[in-house]
Amino acid sequence: MRSLRACWRLLRMLAHIAKGLGIVALRFPALSPDRQHAHVQAWSLQLLAHAGIRLRILGAPPVTGPVMLVANHLSWLDIPVMHAARHCRFVSKSDVQGWPIIGALATAAGTLYIERSSRRDALRMVRTMQEALERGEVLAVFPEGTTGDGRAMLPFHANLLQAAVLARAPVQPVGLRFADQATGATSFAPSYIGDETLVGSIWRTLCAPPIEAIVHYGEPERAGDRDRRAWTQHLHATVDQLRKA
Repeated sequence: MRSLRACWRLLRMLAHIAKGLGIVALRFPALSPDRQHAHVQAWSLQLLAHAGIRLRILGAPPVTGPVMLVANHLSWLDIPVMHAARHCRFVSKSDVQGWPIIGALATAAGTLYIERSSRRDALRMVRTMQEALERGEVLAVFPEGTTGDGRAMLPFHANLLQAAVLARAPVQPVGLRFADQATGATSFAPSYIGDETLVGSIWRTLCAPPIEAIVHYGEPERAGDRDRRAWTQHLHATVDQLRKA
């Protein structure tokens, strides 16, 4: 029974992904940025529904930019979950751009790509992010740099936060958690860590009982008198509180 349900969810997801690729190829070029963002948000919400995932939003998502969202990183689902809650432009590793299907969808959603092993590219990305914030955009980053196991958060890297400092833009902490819809207990089914394969993580998620994706927005804040590293440590503690609340 569980495998049959998972197969049905998978078929619906694949059909939805194909629909998304069609929209990107045929309709996006003629749409304004606001309409593109609305399509990405609606598409992401439907993707979650096809996967058996319900979205719950706590706190207040940003209405407008400039703002940088800073969140913990758990799963391949984190990006569609955050897009479903409020469209934002993600900063992602450059490898994603070349991934079949996923790369095309990520690029259409406005993703900014960074070569993380290159210090020069990191400096370029900080400047690109600063310019985006100065245009009033909503950006999102995962300062852990990789997915954690959902039990304890990894340290935050401070480098990309420099863009918010230079643009004098606020940062809004966001706590992410997946929970069993029936019991409310934390669900680790969507986790994607270590040597796990993406296919294996997706299949485990689809086989799981209905899941609730919780996006908990904190209050936007500015650096003030804190340096980048002190601010990063404070944001780490805040995100940790939000994901547990």
